[in-house]
Amino acid sequence: MREDSNRFNSFAEFYPFYLGEHQNTTCRRLHVIGSLLVLIVLSYAVFYQHWKLLWLLPIIGYGFAWLGHFFFEKNRPATFKYPLYSLLGDWVMFWHVIIGKIRF
Repeated sequence: MREDSNRFNSFAEFYPFYLGEHQNTTCRRLHVIGSLLVLIVLSYAVFYQHWKLLWLLPIIGYGFAWLGHFFFEKNRPATFKYPLYSLLGDWVMFWHVIIGKIRF
């Protein structure tokens, strides 16, 4: 098991760690729901040009994800230590759930 102090040289190195931090089904579901809501709000804001809604995107995305980590996964979100890799990991995991590679 990796220690938090490890540094990752690439996203390919980071992603297995990221998945290990998302083993709880409810946590993964909350990530997917948050990501889906982000896409819906973003689409709505762009289509109807309601730009003020864009400030909700990080609250929705991170809010659902962090609830999953704090209450179900019982760990600290990777966002705090690896913000860019974690953001990319959210979307890769979202895609993998959508295509059925990861169980919802």
